Amino acid sequence: MIKVSLIGAGNVGFHLHAVLQNAADVQLLQWYNRTKDSMAKHASNTNITDNITDLQEADIYLICVSDDQIEKLGANLGKRKGIVAHTAGSVPLEALKAHENHGVFYPLQTFSKQKEVDFHTIPLCLEANNLYSLKLLQQLAAHIGGPIHTIDSVQRKALHIAAVFVNNFSNHLYAIGEALCQEHHVPFSILQPLIAETADKIKNLSPLEAQTGPALRKDNTTIENHLLLLTQEAHKKIYSLLTASIQHQHE
Repeated sequence: MIKVSLIGAGNVGFHLHAVLQNAADVQLLQWYNRTKDSMAKHASNTNITDNITDLQEADIYLICVSDDQIEKLGANLGKRKGIVAHTAGSVPLEALKAHENHGVFYPLQTFSKQKEVDFHTIPLCLEANNLYSLKLLQQLAAHIGGPIHTIDSVQRKALHIAAVFVNNFSNHLYAIGEALCQEHHVPFSILQPLIAETADKIKNLSPLEAQTGPALRKDNTTIENHLLLLTQEAHKKIYSLLTASIQHQHE
């Protein structure tokens, strides 16, 4: 039985709590957050605390807080026998070097509290400062069920940047598309089959091969008409920048 303490009640901590409390051979000892309000309504069967010094000895402490708070919070844990691991994509392993056993347990997915996720489909990117810590993190990952990858800090940072492009930036483009639909009184739902097909297509084709559209065709008439229709200067700049990037990539 792996004993785990969860630290943080943001999006990642919220979903890890849900999966850990039901995982076989895992005991979720405690859930810490600066305030109990974020945890109370979701943790009927979990020991919650807002005092970090009250954390019991655990095999693994999973830190799920904002990137700039990880090192400070790790230091506030004091000396621990268990593995202290963070769940961030862009924070290096050495941020927790004050602990004898430290690691990274990074679930590569977008998390929102309003949307359930299936951890069996989520890649779990692991790193540790020694073999003992890595093996125990691998055991925990196996109990959750996601595909496991051993990824070092440099690789993970690059992976995180790539994730920002394919998720955060693409979602921002969805928001712009939705705004354009609303502006012209067209339901955004009409675009959802296109969004689904775009994501499905790259299961069999590389994104480079899957590219279509007026930028690829160098259809300058359509591009100019699109720019004339756009009313926000920021949208014009994004459109022009992405058009130029596509054309440069396919030269």
